[in-house]
Amino acid sequence: MSASAPWRIAAGLLVNLLSSICIVFLNKWIYVHHGFPNMSLTLVHFVVTWLGLYLCQRFGVFCPKSLPASKVLLLALSFCGFVVFTNLSLQNNTIGTYQLAKVMTTPVIILIQTFWYGKTFSLKIKLTLVPITLGVFLNSYYDVRFNVLGMVFAALGVLVTSLYQVWVGAKQHELQVNSMQLLYYQAPLSSAMLLSVIPFFEPIIGEGGILGPWSFTALVMVLLSGVIAFTVNLSIYWIIGNTSPVTYNMFGHFKFCITLLGGYMLFHDPLSLNQGSGIICTMLGILAYTHFKLNEPEVSKSKLVQRP
Repeated sequence: MSASAPWRIAAGLLVNLLSSICIVFLNKWIYVHHGFPNMSLTLVHFVVTWLGLYLCQRFGVFCPKSLPASKVLLLALSFCGFVVFTNLSLQNNTIGTYQLAKVMTTPVIILIQTFWYGKTFSLKIKLTLVPITLGVFLNSYYDVRFNVLGMVFAALGVLVTSLYQVWVGAKQHELQVNSMQLLYYQAPLSSAMLLSVIPFFEPIIGEGGILGPWSFTALVMVLLSGVIAFTVNLSIYWIIGNTSPVTYNMFGHFKFCITLLGGYMLFHDPLSLNQGSGIICTMLGILAYTHFKLNEPEVSKSKLVQRP
């Protein structure tokens, strides 16, 4: 690894931080104030992402690598589920509940990597999942705007997102491709999948359809959302490919407080004392998890040095 690599990683994390926060607030604004259909907005994200990557390869930012569709089919399908279900969770929940539900991605990734890939985690790491899970439960249970449909979408979003993030890292190493090369082939495949099912769930033309009579402001915000989504998608691929799914989620917790605070300020989401207790409980679990995870390499080094 070159000496400048840590700076590239820091820059990638910063881009992901800013774009991820912006996309949450902007999408929520589009849902609340314009009522743009969810799956259609996701399709716009996919198409803009592919166009952005096409321009990148035309300007020599990366060199496309031919990949068999069968190798990225499952990843493309999980990409659809990842974005659609998380957007439906955002649409049907408060930003606080939406954001806390996303925290459950880390425990689910640990479960997947433990039972599916045979990876081991220390007892300390496993114990930190208790306050994280308890806090998410408390917040959801005492959310005055709680609705069952929103929690179903949140649960599905967590499951599919966890699988997606694990598979992204695995596929990049399996196919020997970088983030742009993989996303370049996966984005149009995901777009085609979504386009084939949208007519069954949402109108295409007329009031409320993707080709309906939307205001200029609504169209600008939808296109801007697509551009920011391109930045989010690319930075997710880059971070996971250069670090790990667990590292990406650990960094994602830094976005937690900012997004949560923004939800209460911009959309006046209610916050009860019990919800506040749940948030604090989750944050304590996150801090403990981060502390133990960061210290694990140091512990391993110490054991190696002390070995006779």
